[in-house]
Amino acid sequence: MKGCIVGGTMLVPGVSGGSMAMILGIYSSLISAVSSFRQKKSRNFCFLFVFCIGAMVGMALLSNPISYLITTYPKPTMYFFIGAVIGGIPMIIRESKIHAFSWRVPAYISLGVLIVVGISVFPFRSENIGQLTGLSGFLSLFAAGAIAAIALLLPGVSVSYFLLLLGLYDETITAIQTFQLSFLIPMLLGGIFGIILTAKLLEKAMMRYPRFTYLVILGFILGSVASIFPGIPAWRELIVCIAAGLGGFFIIYLLSHNGVITKEEK
Repeated sequence: MKGCIVGGTMLVPGVSGGSMAMILGIYSSLISAVSSFRQKKSRNFCFLFVFCIGAMVGMALLSNPISYLITTYPKPTMYFFIGAVIGGIPMIIRESKIHAFSWRVPAYISLGVLIVVGISVFPFRSENIGQLTGLSGFLSLFAAGAIAAIALLLPGVSVSYFLLLLGLYDETITAIQTFQLSFLIPMLLGGIFGIILTAKLLEKAMMRYPRFTYLVILGFILGSVASIFPGIPAWRELIVCIAAGLGGFFIIYLLSHNGVITKEEK
């Protein structure tokens, strides 16, 4: 079920799958299953397999409803997701193991926000990576896949936005639709490399520096809210948007407060 929710919400423009996995309390388990895959192969394989199946089912089942809601009721839908993100903040703060307030708390959160904002205004864009051939083309696509994988694991960062920055979004969609292996294979290999490398680094960071890591991730998530904020609605729509936002907030907050979401399987 958590995989379904993560997969479905990844279809929402600007919403990070990593953010939803963090809010659902499954993020650290996913990172651990990838980074320590060879230590418990059968268990980690089953865990990741079930999660990926759930994500694909979620994409298949929720793609049309979410697309309809975003198209027909864009502001209430986005306010619902913003409320859900905010509802998960108390759980993330608990995971950061903050025992007393200090200046580091807002500093770490601000650092995460600044990183996401910096990425959103980063001027780099390469329009010819997909046209490169031979070894240079393979290495370029491999690097692009690794970068996209890093975005996949970082909460608050959209994979589609990274592909847009690299000038590869349209080409990637076309390659998937036409099953262009010469494009997809180096991207896939780079993605696997990026996922393994990033997962290992994130697992070590969450174990050794939980406060710093979780608060920076919280900054990532808060920074990403700006990208999906639809603006202030007109007065006729204001009540509906407020209700949708509160609904998203209390659904996530109550579940996490009652221990349903945050309890990790050991």
